[in-house]
Amino acid sequence: MTHTVNAPHTQLTGTDLLVTVDAVREVCDGIREVRFAGAHPLPSFTPGSHIGVRWGTGTQNPYSQNSYSMTGPTTDPDHYAICVRRDDAGKGGSAWIHALQVGDEVIITRPRSAFAPISVARHHVLIAGGIGVTPILSHVRAAVQWNRSFEVIYSHRPGFGALVDELGDLCGDRLTVVHDVAAFWSHLNPVLGDSPLGTHLYTCGPAVLIDAVATAATTAGWPAQRVHSEQFASAVSAGGKPFAARLGRTGVLVPVGAEVSLLEALLERGVAVPNLCRQGVCGECKTTVRGGRIDHRDFYLTDDERAEGDAIMPCVSRAAGDQVELDL
Repeated sequence: MTHTVNAPHTQLTGTDLLVTVDAVREVCDGIREVRFAGAHPLPSFTPGSHIGVRWGTGTQNPYSQNSYSMTGPTTDPDHYAICVRRDDAGKGGSAWIHALQVGDEVIITRPRSAFAPISVARHHVLIAGGIGVTPILSHVRAAVQWNRSFEVIYSHRPGFGALVDELGDLCGDRLTVVHDVAAFWSHLNPVLGDSPLGTHLYTCGPAVLIDAVATAATTAGWPAQRVHSEQFASAVSAGGKPFAARLGRTGVLVPVGAEVSLLEALLERGVAVPNLCRQGVCGECKTTVRGGRIDHRDFYLTDDERAEGDAIMPCVSRAAGDQVELDL
C-alpha cells in the first residue's frame, strides 16, 4: 500500500520534495526511525534542521503537515532520516508516520533550520530531553565532522533512549546519559559554572526542561545570546475563542473557529501562507499585522517584537479580541 499524500505529482511546490520511504526501524518502544530517499540528489542541510512531512489520506483540504528534526548526515546526504514518537492523543500525524512502509511516497518540505550550531563557538554543550535528542544528534555529527569541541547530556527514561547507541558511538566519553532529575543537575551545574568563555549551550526537549536550563544558565551568568533552544512540540494549544481575520489587501473576512488555528483557516480559504513547523517555533509563517491585538503563543518572536504588535505567527497565535487585520 502506498501512502501518497494529496496527489504529489500534481501538487508539488518549489519548496517541496517527493521522496520514497527506503527503511524503517523501531529504535525503542513507541519511537520509530524513518528514512527517505529521493529520485534526485537530496539537498545538504544545516545541523539542527527539520522538514515538514505532509500526511493524511489525500482528502484533507488543507493537507496536514508536521515538522520533524533530521538526524542523518548533513552534507551530500544519500537519505533523510527522522525519528518520531507515536502520540495516540495527537491529531494523527505520528500514527500515520508509524504506519508508513518501505516504498511509500511522501511529500516533504526542503530542510530549514532555526537551531543551527554557532560555528565560532569555543565549545558546545548539547542537552537533549527524550525525543529532543533528534536535532542534537545532527549537531553531534557536524561537531565530529569539523572537529569541534563539544559534550552532550542526554536525559531520558530507562528504556526510552532513542538513538542512544548511535550517539554513544559518535561521542565516546563526551556523552553523559542520565535518568533522573538529581543526576541531571549534578552534572549540568558544574558545566554551567566551569565552561570556558565562548561556550554555547543548546537544549531540545520539553518546555519545562528548556525553561529550567535557561534559568540555570542565566543564574550562572551566561549571556542570553549564548543560550539556544528548540521546542519539539508546542506547549500551547492553538484553540481559543472564535474571532475573524480581515485580509487587508482585499477586505475579505475569514472566520476562525474556537478549535481551528488562524493558519488553518487561512489555508482553507485558499490564502497562501508559507509554513513549516506549525508549532510556533520556526518563524516560517510570520505574517504582518495591520491592526488588532494579538494573543502571542509562539516561541519565535522576541519580547520587543511582540510589544510592537505588528507580527503574528498564525500557526499558534490568535487575535486577543474579536478581529485582527492582516497584510494579506
